[in-house]
Amino acid sequence: MYTEVFQEFRFEAAHRLAHLPESHPCHRLHGHSYRVRVCVAGPVDEATGFVVDFAAIQRAMAPVLEALDHRLLDEVPGLAPSTCEHLAAWIWRRIEAALPGLSRVEVWEGAHSGCAMTAARGR
Repeated sequence: MYTEVFQEFRFEAAHRLAHLPESHPCHRLHGHSYRVRVCVAGPVDEATGFVVDFAAIQRAMAPVLEALDHRLLDEVPGLAPSTCEHLAAWIWRRIEAALPGLSRVEVWEGAHSGCAMTAARGR
């Protein structure tokens, strides 16, 4: 049996999607209050009672948040275009080595919109 645990993080950032037509509102510079949920799945360790220590998730996310919080996402190396889909993949690549069992990264662009990247099924 596997259990999935998660931790949420928040950051503020701006971006513009310059590849969209000028008439699209996201072509203009704008900002979001982002929320990121990091999920790790696995068996509960008998000794610790954890799937993963939340402190390990916090350590993995600390440099990610430093790179993103109060930044212009278009200037973050390797993050282009700065859509929530690319942002989820960018975060995944930076934390997966530190978090065996990483199962999902959700990126919310405010209260109602976002995306989720999940581990491939059937591995």
